[in-house]
Amino acid sequence: MIKSLLYGILNKSYLILLLLFPLFQFLYSQDGVKPGEFITEPSTLTNLGFEWYITGDDNRNATVSVEYRAADSKEWKESIPLLRIGDEKVGRETEHLEYTTPRMFAGSILDVNPGTEYECRFTLKDSDNGIKETKIAKVTTRFVPEAYNEGRILHVYPAKWDGEKKEPNFTTLQGAYYGSGTGDWSVVRERTIQPGDIIEIHAGLYEADRSDYVNPEGVPFDGTYFLTVKATPEKPVVIRSAGDGEVIFDGAGCHVLFDVSATENHIFEGITIRNTDLAFYAGNKHITGAKNLTIRNCRMEEVGQGIITEYAGSTNFYIADNVIIGRDDRYRLLGWANSRSLYGANKMYSYIGIKVYGSGHVICHNSIAYFHDAITVSTYGTPEKEQELKAVSIDIYNNDMHLMADDFIEADGGVHNIRIMRNRGVNAAQCGLSAQPVFGGPAYFIRNVIYHVPVGVVLKFMAKPAGLYVLHNTFIAENGNGQTFSNSHFFNNLFMGTGANGRPVAAFPFATSYSTSDYNGYCPNPGETRYRWVSPGKRDLK
Repeated sequence: MIKSLLYGILNKSYLILLLLFPLFQFLYSQDGVKPGEFITEPSTLTNLGFEWYITGDDNRNATVSVEYRAADSKEWKESIPLLRIGDEKVGRETEHLEYTTPRMFAGSILDVNPGTEYECRFTLKDSDNGIKETKIAKVTTRFVPEAYNEGRILHVYPAKWDGEKKEPNFTTLQGAYYGSGTGDWSVVRERTIQPGDIIEIHAGLYEADRSDYVNPEGVPFDGTYFLTVKATPEKPVVIRSAGDGEVIFDGAGCHVLFDVSATENHIFEGITIRNTDLAFYAGNKHITGAKNLTIRNCRMEEVGQGIITEYAGSTNFYIADNVIIGRDDRYRLLGWANSRSLYGANKMYSYIGIKVYGSGHVICHNSIAYFHDAITVSTYGTPEKEQELKAVSIDIYNNDMHLMADDFIEADGGVHNIRIMRNRGVNAAQCGLSAQPVFGGPAYFIRNVIYHVPVGVVLKFMAKPAGLYVLHNTFIAENGNGQTFSNSHFFNNLFMGTGANGRPVAAFPFATSYSTSDYNGYCPNPGETRYRWVSPGKRDLK
């Protein structure tokens, strides 16, 4: 009887286990990761970006290691692991902005060589279900855009040119670009240039009296050069200085000088632009925007804005080695919200030096001064659903910025792989580097030097950004930011106070327990602790 009783208990236990097994399996599967779509983002000259979507991994202990090698090499090199992203809340109530980051991994392979094919290996592991899956991606970095060697050369000379002229020649840029005339005939475009053509602008001042119906410069009443040709990467349209002296386009106070929003594969090189609200209008949200636009070795002075696109489909800009000078005060750091100044609140005579949205952009080696902001990603709002319309793989590096009424660099609106590296900013009234917000990231802030931000904070991480790497930076300015940010990682940074009594030199308002901070150095202000830990314990640490 005891034996049969034991058999009965065992049978019932077995039945209970069978009934509970689906529940155990469900709980187990939520911790175990399940790999999804793998995406290779557009490459830039020196960086590569990747995304790997997942489901499961509730306990966030899955990892993706990264290795890479040049296609002609046998040696694998280790890179930073992909960042685990997912379920962080991003948003701002004022604009009704609410966004939850998807479950995924994302990250970059940094500082590789231009024009080189790489083999990249990604290994996803999770001890919960024993998964080990490998992805191999082959991707080639871009070259710096160049003119087509066999391109036809057209010459433009100023109206007052009195020397010899090379053939074919024109007295207006519109004439060379479209074959158009002046006045009502400026919209006649019977001989539009072809991909591969090069327009060389010869030395002189290109400025027109726009009230003159048939001014010899061919400038229309609104003062804007509307350019619309769609060329190819192999055969771009090039508009460049001829090299015989300075080429100056004076906008005579017009709103937009060059509207390139409908172009593809255009290169502007070696020209000076001045006296216009906007030097290069390159796109607007949900309307249209340029693709593969190159602007290098140009000078923009006395402008309200330098180069602007907020079009999600804009791709592969290369903005390099330019000098961009705004209209703001040269001698006072007022700040846009400084109502206590003897001069009152600072009026915005200039807005932004460079603003982009889209993917694959490179902004490097520029000098920018006297604007509200120097370089920004558009504060775009919720990312578009289509992968090709997201702000990903944007490089901002080796730029020099001085005297901004607000910020030096904003990653605002960026989604994945926004890379802000080795920039220098001196004198910003309100903030240094901004993420307001970032939609999952990672946004990399690496080896930047920021000096003197007297009113605001050195890091404006607001609107609950998610996915931030802050590595190897030198901040000679305080950072008392109290708004929270999530999935953020601070390592090897130097925070140096400026002697402001009682002002915290650094604050870490982490909204997630998996944010990290270590190996940072602090030079505190008098009467302050080394840094302020805002969350989760709201305690000051010495």
